[in-house]
Amino acid sequence: MKNKIHEKTIRALRKKEVIKSVFKDRARTNLLRKYEQEAIAYLVQHMPRFITSNILTGIGFFGNIIVAASFILAAYFSKTYLLLGLLGFIISWFGDSLDGRLAYFRNKPRKNYGFALDITIDWISIIIIGYGYIIYAEGIWELFGFGFVVMYGWEMIIALMRYRITGMYSIDSGIFGPTEVRIGIGASMVAEVLLPGSLKYSASVVVIILFFVNIGDTRNLLRVADEIDKKEIKDKS
Repeated sequence: MKNKIHEKTIRALRKKEVIKSVFKDRARTNLLRKYEQEAIAYLVQHMPRFITSNILTGIGFFGNIIVAASFILAAYFSKTYLLLGLLGFIISWFGDSLDGRLAYFRNKPRKNYGFALDITIDWISIIIIGYGYIIYAEGIWELFGFGFVVMYGWEMIIALMRYRITGMYSIDSGIFGPTEVRIGIGASMVAEVLLPGSLKYSASVVVIILFFVNIGDTRNLLRVADEIDKKEIKDKS
């Protein structure tokens, strides 16, 4: 009995150590961070040696292509193809979440290269997914595909400015992060299969929510930047 308790304690401490080392370069605030971090900590420990961070980045990008393809296939053939997007999001999460974390776990982080590559791939992926939705949507509802790309791009710019101003890079906006966005869009795609026509409304809701989230994040960032500027001016004087 004591041995089992001891082993359980060791595993718990090991898990905390891995999470701390893997996420030491960024703070997470998203709703599912606890479960997500535990899953990532487990996966990086069991990743085959031949799998590299670059391979994972490619896998994540391939997942986003599948999501875009699911929209296109649904537009020309059957709405059932939207369910393929769920697989795409799972693959996307796997590659995108593990690429940089694996590098930190193996103590081989390429901060500048990885940062530049990650941002570039994320932006291209958003454009591809947005374009896929535009092909699927009809009429004025296509505008929400453009709106999604713009809103997500705006959030990426906020994250970059926050990093420049505070030195802390965060991919989350409050309780919402990329994982929550993937789940939300995936749920909307399932709803579209069950209730045809519902996706245009859920897409509009997502864009509107992202708009107000971005407004709030921008205001908070400006407040922090103003406080830093005032402190610097005060220190100089």
